[in-house]
Amino acid sequence: MTMTILGAGFSGKAIGRLASARFPVFGTTRSQAKFPALERAGVRPLLFDGETVSDELAAALSETTALVQSISPDEKGDAFLRLIPSLKALAPRLEWVGYLSTIGVYGDHKGAWVDEAAEPTPLSNRSRERVLAENQWLEAGAGEDIPVALLRLSGIYGPGRNPFVNLDNGTARRLVKKDQVFNRIRVEDIARATLFLMDRKQAGAFNVTDHMPSPSQDVVAYAAELMGVPVPPDIPFETAELSPMQRSFYGENKRVGNARIRDLGFEFLYPDYLVSMQQLWKDGVWRG
Repeated sequence: MTMTILGAGFSGKAIGRLASARFPVFGTTRSQAKFPALERAGVRPLLFDGETVSDELAAALSETTALVQSISPDEKGDAFLRLIPSLKALAPRLEWVGYLSTIGVYGDHKGAWVDEAAEPTPLSNRSRERVLAENQWLEAGAGEDIPVALLRLSGIYGPGRNPFVNLDNGTARRLVKKDQVFNRIRVEDIARATLFLMDRKQAGAFNVTDHMPSPSQDVVAYAAELMGVPVPPDIPFETAELSPMQRSFYGENKRVGNARIRDLGFEFLYPDYLVSMQQLWKDGVWRG
């Protein structure tokens, strides 16, 4: 077994860290300055600019049995698929693909519950690009009899990226919008779900998200209480200074269920933010 991760960023490094305990893992980055961080995660770093498959990347792909795609798409969909004639042309041993997508593909459900049976109704351009890329990967896999799992991720956090860090550096804010909730997911559970689906050669869409969609201001308040620092004041969403992208996140309100992957036997280590934040603080790993 050999894995290649296209775009080994925050989630990719977590996947590589877990997978490298079992088999060789390659991971791509656009910057050689990021090689040391990948190596510390047990990942063999490769440069990939998104436009050319180097000899080194081609050699890694020739050994690859599990491919994880974590690079964001563009208006034409998945750039990697546009570079290659077919999956098995470069990865003849390929047995499974995991595509890291987003629950943003579901669009807005006005706070109602949604699961994988729902037809994607993306609102933002970036989510429409995700749906296009999802379909391209499913088609590529079906054409070569390779199972492709779509991991639809919610708001990603973990060591080094969490409300404790924001409170510590003074950037934490409690934006309040009536009835607004978000799902979130610990990065370690993304890694565990990836290997779980890989081991079972699962295909199709899976929501990889926690059990407790909650208002973002509640999570910040809970972190402040654990940290023993003042809870930041409420900031009404309507008057908050936000970038267009930040404001667009609040234009979608839904509660996303994760029963499909749990029905296969997957158990989340961090099923809600309460358990997760307690562990980050108690074990002192919140800084990363």
